[in-house]
Amino acid sequence: MSERVVKKLKSRDIKSTPNRLLVLEAVMSSSSPVSLADLEAILGTVDKSSIFRTLNLFLAHHLVHVIDDGSGSLKYEVCTGEDECSVDDMHVHFFCEKCHKTICLSSIPIPPVELPEGFVTVSANYIVKGLCKDCSKK
Repeated sequence: MSERVVKKLKSRDIKSTPNRLLVLEAVMSSSSPVSLADLEAILGTVDKSSIFRTLNLFLAHHLVHVIDDGSGSLKYEVCTGEDECSVDDMHVHFFCEKCHKTICLSSIPIPPVELPEGFVTVSANYIVKGLCKDCSKK
């Protein structure tokens, strides 16, 4: 198991267990945000309920954030911040309506939203939909 995975769990005060290590390694190794079904397919030996509980623990400890791309399945991605996921860490995602991939556009931050007085932003979800570069060529 990668030292970076163990270190990432430790940084959020999460005890390293075999399932937590496997789930985090799978999320960190993925080139795009992953769904529960994706993780179930990748981690054939870990049952769905264990993966779900692990993801919820990771969410509670701000180790991952969730992306609702409108596909009907939530996607998970590791937070880049040292202490927690913040709105500043969030970025735009692109959902391809043909191949159904969710792609991180890390270099494009979510634009700031001016909220009325007394409102506080906790998270933001910014999805652009269309055809990815591979599907637009076909």
